[in-house]
Amino acid sequence: MAFRGFISADIAPGDALVAVLGELARSRADLKVVKPQLMHVTLKFLGDTDEGLAEEIHARIREACQGIGPFRIRLQGMGAFPSLSNIRVVWVGMRDGDLLGEIARRLDLSLKELGFERDKKGFVPHLTVARAKTARNMANVQEILRNNPTTDYGEYSVDRILLKKSVLSPQGPTYSTVSEHSLIVG
Repeated sequence: MAFRGFISADIAPGDALVAVLGELARSRADLKVVKPQLMHVTLKFLGDTDEGLAEEIHARIREACQGIGPFRIRLQGMGAFPSLSNIRVVWVGMRDGDLLGEIARRLDLSLKELGFERDKKGFVPHLTVARAKTARNMANVQEILRNNPTTDYGEYSVDRILLKKSVLSPQGPTYSTVSEHSLIVG
């Protein structure tokens, strides 16, 4: 049996982040805004994942996190992929994301051995907050992004890395934790 898998660090959003999610939701743009309880930084998207590999993937996560204890990141600024004029994904930027980047790089190398494709673009530290369905009313989103290029959304602790299962439905995704690795020093 297979599941749609990804590896992430979960983020429990603070007030400033929840406020900008609300602003995006009220923008009248054709967006799918991420629910606050589903916020996470994706370190590696796996796609269809054989359930029989879950234990081995967890071992690879443990190896990728070796020598990395809990750390903090700061969420700051906003932007869009691929560009402000062609919005597909709305993101909040990240400072101090080097350790997440190192974990993502290690996972990318290690999981290639299990048949998972390497990330051709490399890890770009960000938090996805919305996805565009169509271009309708995107000018409203562009305005929000222009008003928040350096807005500080707070500091967040990263103390565990998770293997998650995603189930897609018309109401949006549902995530469940398959395994969890706590970051410890040493």
